[in-house]
Amino acid sequence: MTTKPKVQRFRVRRRAAGEGDAADGASTSHERVTEEADATESKAPTQAEQIEAIRKEGLTGRQLRMARRVAIKNGFEASSDYDAVRQLRAAGIDPFQRSSVLELVKPDSGKVTGRRAGNILPAATPEVGITVTGSKSQEVAIRNAAEIRQIQVEIANRRKRKALLLFARLAVFIFLPTFMVGWYFYNMATPMYATKSEIVIQQAQPQGGTPGGLGSLFQGTSMATQQDSIAVQSYLASREAMLRLDEDHGFKAHFSGDDIDPIQRLEPGATNEEAFKVFTDQVQISYDPTEGIIRMEVIAADPVKSYDFSQALIGYAEEQVDQLTRRLRGDQMQGALESYQEAEQRRADALAEWLSIQQDVQQIDATGEAAARMGQINSLESEKQRLELVLQSRLNVDRPSQVQVQSLRDQIANIQGLIDELRNDLTGNGDGSGSVALNNTELRTAEENYTFQTMMVQQALTQMETARIEANRQVRYLSQSVSPVIPDEAAYPRAFENTVLAFLIFAGIYLLISITASVLREQVSA
Repeated sequence: MTTKPKVQRFRVRRRAAGEGDAADGASTSHERVTEEADATESKAPTQAEQIEAIRKEGLTGRQLRMARRVAIKNGFEASSDYDAVRQLRAAGIDPFQRSSVLELVKPDSGKVTGRRAGNILPAATPEVGITVTGSKSQEVAIRNAAEIRQIQVEIANRRKRKALLLFARLAVFIFLPTFMVGWYFYNMATPMYATKSEIVIQQAQPQGGTPGGLGSLFQGTSMATQQDSIAVQSYLASREAMLRLDEDHGFKAHFSGDDIDPIQRLEPGATNEEAFKVFTDQVQISYDPTEGIIRMEVIAADPVKSYDFSQALIGYAEEQVDQLTRRLRGDQMQGALESYQEAEQRRADALAEWLSIQQDVQQIDATGEAAARMGQINSLESEKQRLELVLQSRLNVDRPSQVQVQSLRDQIANIQGLIDELRNDLTGNGDGSGSVALNNTELRTAEENYTFQTMMVQQALTQMETARIEANRQVRYLSQSVSPVIPDEAAYPRAFENTVLAFLIFAGIYLLISITASVLREQVSA
């Protein structure tokens, strides 16, 4: 059984003035630890086996270079990067921990070779084939110190370059644009005057009675006129309102003046689309659905112009409000009026027909005429019965007078003829033509038709009145809760607020781009 030769592990130390005794004590401790580790070294794998195992771990080139630097920092002289990893692990140092990397830029004062100052690491596995003694250890320590110093200088220079590059990027992408924006707002931007106003659309309330239906739940609230308010807001922010404002008050000419800065100025002969972009920026309209208020702010370079623009837009809004319900109210009233006129015409026709029948039959009251005829018949019937009684009394004597009896019989026959004639007049000549009953039926029908048409006229009149009330209830009124006032001080530009906002915007954009670039760089290098 062969045993491996025992080799004393070396460590390079930088000695300063006054640390001799401490170094001797540390050396004695190190020798004791080394002797204790020699007993277990025979059981450790060979150097080639350890390097081969480290090679199979698949370490990256960056990790191997870092391990070499940590090994040089701690005074190890390795034949390769894998050997540096092996020696550091044998000394109890993880070359890939953050603390080990940070030690590369720290000064070397008080550092003990192979372990951290003040800590005694577990016994390191002796390294086969490397023995350093005497003056060679000093040369290695001096060379390592120079290399470490050079690494520290390179790291410091790299940090300075990165700081300068970072400042240059911040200056180009954040500070310079912010300065330009602030210089524009403080020196070039034209003062703008703002006229603020608030309008509200109200609905007419019913005069009396209890309104019915689900719509009555929203009477007196902003929900009743919310649709109209949104429609008015859309109209005021439309191209039609801009064209009317330009035609009435010269909107394009005002914003094309030479007293306006080039950024806000509208070029002479600009198209309607370009003018509409300026109109959208200078006329700001918002609607509050909870309160039902339309807020409007009109901005112009002249306070009087700003006031005129605001008054004109309010007038346009009032016309639009009236136009929204004009057709609805017109349709309601027109339908009710047509129904009333048709009912009146039908009643007039029924009355004319009734009068014509009265003239034809020469009767005014069908009921009265029939009652009069029946009265005459009843009277003749009574007279006939009386004469028949008289005749019977004459016939009851022994020798009645023939003259009297014949006279009574003639009277009874005449009365019966009159009764039959009256009855024929009432019932007609078999077919009923020309009878009082037929005339009475025609008169009664005409009278009932006239009465019905009169009732229809009354209903049409009531419907027209209801339609008029409903149309009045549909009327919308535009009220100015805050009237426009000519401003006496410029409200824009807000130089400080806009400059701070520009700084935040540029900083946010730069931060997003930097984070995105860093993530992509990490993904590519992984």
